[in-house]
Amino acid sequence: MSKEFVIGSKVRVVALPNYIKTAEPMPMLRPPDLIHLGEEGIVLDRRPGGYWGIRFANGSFLLDSEYIESIEDTAEPQATDNGEQNPISEN
Repeated sequence: MSKEFVIGSKVRVVALPNYIKTAEPMPMLRPPDLIHLGEEGIVLDRRPGGYWGIRFANGSFLLDSEYIESIEDTAEPQATDNGEQNPISEN
């Protein structure tokens, strides 16, 4: 199952594919050296085929979720003793 991301959230490249597709109406294959490991981008949209449109400094590209990870803190709610859900607080 592919990861889900919120539109507008920041993501980081964790692996490079053999090629990347441009996020244009007619996507073109480009060499993967246009983006780098660790580069951060913003999720623009979800595309068919499990691709995410992501804006990087060198342009917008389509990447599968296996090549990106979210870099925003998404705190998991913790259960209290009485069974209620409380968000994790940062101290």
